[in-house]
Amino acid sequence: MSASPKILIVDDEAGIRESLSSILRDERYSVEAVESAELALERLHSGNVEVVLLDVWLPGMDGMEALSRIQSLPQPPSVIIISGH
Repeated sequence: MSASPKILIVDDEAGIRESLSSILRDERYSVEAVESAELALERLHSGNVEVVLLDVWLPGMDGMEALSRIQSLPQPPSVIIISGH
C-alpha cells in the first residue's frame, strides 16, 4: 500500500498546476501534473493514479469528455472536477 494516494492534476494553466502540486506535496501526497486531457488519458493507461483533479475548461478535449473516458477505464480513479473560470 502506498503511503499516500497518487494524484494527477489536469489543468491547462501552469500556475494552477504548480500551486496545487506544491500544496499537495506539502501535505505529503505524491503528485503529477499534465496540461491536457489527452496527456492525462495517456498517463492513466499506465495505472497507479488514485485521484484525478480535472479542469472542465481544457483546450482540445474538454474535461467532461475526459471524465467520460476516464470512467470507462477498467479501474477508474476517483475524479474531482475543478473549474477556474
